Amino acid sequence: MAADAFLLAGREYRSRLIVGTGKYRSFEETRQAVEASGAEIVTVAVRRVNITDPAKENLLDHLPPERWTILPNTAGCFTVEEAVRTCRLAREAGVGTLVKLEVIGDERTLFPDVPATVEAAKVLVKEGFQVMPYVTDDPVACKRLEELGCVAVMPLAAPIGSGLGIRNPWNLQIIVEQSRVPVIVDAGVGTASHAAEALELGCDAVLMNTAIAGAQDPLLMGEAMRLAVEAGRKAYLAGRIPQKLYATASSPLTGLIR
Repeated sequence: MAADAFLLAGREYRSRLIVGTGKYRSFEETRQAVEASGAEIVTVAVRRVNITDPAKENLLDHLPPERWTILPNTAGCFTVEEAVRTCRLAREAGVGTLVKLEVIGDERTLFPDVPATVEAAKVLVKEGFQVMPYVTDDPVACKRLEELGCVAVMPLAAPIGSGLGIRNPWNLQIIVEQSRVPVIVDAGVGTASHAAEALELGCDAVLMNTAIAGAQDPLLMGEAMRLAVEAGRKAYLAGRIPQKLYATASSPLTGLIR
């Protein structure tokens, strides 16, 4: 598995699990859960978690960029202008140009505003950002964002924080088949089996926050998610047996004793 690298924006990663940093009780618990998960990329809501003000407790003191790739995201942005401004703020703070783009279209479901996401992606790609857009599980939207120059596409599994798991595996399979950039399932994962399923479908990685941070034991859940992602990837590479309506004997009939 060491040779099975996950390539994102020109950089190789061993872990195919990306984790968020919100909803934890403290920055210290955040660090411990991230370590337990084995994640090498952590995403941070620039508008909600301090990574820009050195005068206040800073998440980057607990998750230093020298050890983890920090992926700023635009959570809480409802317009193109808000999302673009947030990405620029993260770049000015020295975090980098790799960003997770979210433009929310509905406050209740937190589904993305796809047209606004496309528009923001156009602006950010033109400005030199490496954009990873959160989007619906729509193959057409994902293809459009790839064509615009996004370095990955991030279709949702289910609404953010819902824990429902993958609701439409068939759309995800289409997205995986058509994409030339990494496909990263984002949002809706609730437990380890959901993470494994995403990798079994051929997705390159999975991103989650609430599933770990909201668990009764975040550290143990982080470890469970690490193992699930590894198992799902191995199952995908191994090649599962086809699904059939009727049984097939496990033992061959050849040489049957009569």
